[in-house]
Amino acid sequence: MSMILFAYVVRVKDGMPLSASTDFEYSAELQECKKHMKIVSKMLEQFPGRGTVKNNQLHIHFTSSQGLAYMTICCSYYPTTMAFCFLEELCMEFVSSIEIAKVPLISRPYAFLEFDSVIQKIKWHYNYSNRPSLKISVTKIQRELKVVPPRQVNLDDILVANGTPNGHLHLYSGSAHSYRLEPISAVGILSVILNIVCGALNLIRGIHLLEHNFQDNHEEMGAVVAFLVPFVLCALQCYLYLFYMSARMIKASGALILICICNFYLFGLRNVWQILFHLGVACLSTHQIRSRKLTERLADCGV
Repeated sequence: MSMILFAYVVRVKDGMPLSASTDFEYSAELQECKKHMKIVSKMLEQFPGRGTVKNNQLHIHFTSSQGLAYMTICCSYYPTTMAFCFLEELCMEFVSSIEIAKVPLISRPYAFLEFDSVIQKIKWHYNYSNRPSLKISVTKIQRELKVVPPRQVNLDDILVANGTPNGHLHLYSGSAHSYRLEPISAVGILSVILNIVCGALNLIRGIHLLEHNFQDNHEEMGAVVAFLVPFVLCALQCYLYLFYMSARMIKASGALILICICNFYLFGLRNVWQILFHLGVACLSTHQIRSRKLTERLADCGV
């Protein structure tokens, strides 16, 4: 099976496609990932240098240079170093075979169709040759990626953002109502129910301890906070699973970390099994949030 599935050369300032590899493979996930790639291509001025967009089993890698960007879709297990070696070789071949001064004057897509065969040739060498004669130093790319890692671009942020003419992002008005998450799963419903149970337990214990503290000189206010904060976070996790919110992956991870910290603080007021139950529910909820993806796309994404 091919590991480099698709390659794309675009103009950075407006995302105009100049050349692309020929499709020999078809899958719904690949077609969806190509839509994401085209959205990213409209926003490249905001992501100078190298970058990566992770999308389930497929990753998008891109590198920009001299007003041009070279993009590829690879299987998630394909080494990042090799993906960027491929892009660097693509860049080198394009610059050596195309007159770069013509690029800003191009007014129609895929103006360099003749370069498609070159992309196919390089792609074939990386996919099927046991010992590809690499023109790019793998060690050099490894060193560069270690010093300056590729920027990790969040897919959810890409899907709710639009590239404006000056290259800045703006959120669509009413974007929270314009996007639909995948259908709720049975495990997702279970995670919501368990979160409600955990939240209720935290609230009851927190209020009970708070009442006790009013009679005991506030000696355990830290424990009160450690109960009430997870109550709020449980509600947040339920909301993140059920409804769309920007940066939901980051918020879900942050909620999980805070729940862990609070439960470790409560060791002594809770036994090990109680703590493991709360942590298990938090981990399950976080996994469900991260697994539930957007299904509706922008109407004018140019795909």
